[in-house]
Amino acid sequence: MAVGQELVVHPFSPVVDGHSRVLILGSLPSVKSRENHFYYGHPQNRFWKVLAGVCQAEVPVSVEEKKAFLLANGIAVWDVIASCRIVGSSDSSIRDVAANDVAGLLQDSRIEAVFCNGAKSWELYHRYCEKACQREAGKLPSTSPANAAWSPEQMIKREIREGRLAQITFSDFSFQNTIHIAYHHSKYLSPSIKNFILLIKTLGF
Repeated sequence: MAVGQELVVHPFSPVVDGHSRVLILGSLPSVKSRENHFYYGHPQNRFWKVLAGVCQAEVPVSVEEKKAFLLANGIAVWDVIASCRIVGSSDSSIRDVAANDVAGLLQDSRIEAVFCNGAKSWELYHRYCEKACQREAGKLPSTSPANAAWSPEQMIKREIREGRLAQITFSDFSFQNTIHIAYHHSKYLSPSIKNFILLIKTLGF
């Protein structure tokens, strides 16, 4: 066993109800999320800010506000991992994975599309869940602080600069105002941007 590695059991129930249309999967709650008793609890994680922007809503703050926000917008949230050995919040240190029953969750719900928050959760879903779920998941850009080198606006600007986004217009980059994206229906869209657009369409925005 690696130095500093500990067995972590997933502490949260999935957030889902009969109106959920989209499932967003992470890998495992970080140390900060476990301390704050809810998903994406690190203050520098952009998950809530980005989703609030997509849904044109105020950024939720408390756990109860976050749950209400997700359910009001048809979004379910869970993680791939039920338990594993891990050092701190380091995805690269994950070992001995036992997966959550994502297939069971999907079977008992009206969820239309599955998305993974970042490459690691997508890799874990593909390895441990995809066969049982019998559906592919879209890979979204990670909102983790570990991906903070690319802010949401920087990721979008990069797509424009490299010619994958034709045009984007919005009043500021705070993700608290309406966003309008014009894009090419072509192979030149990056997979992460394609999935981000699909997420918006599935939510009906």
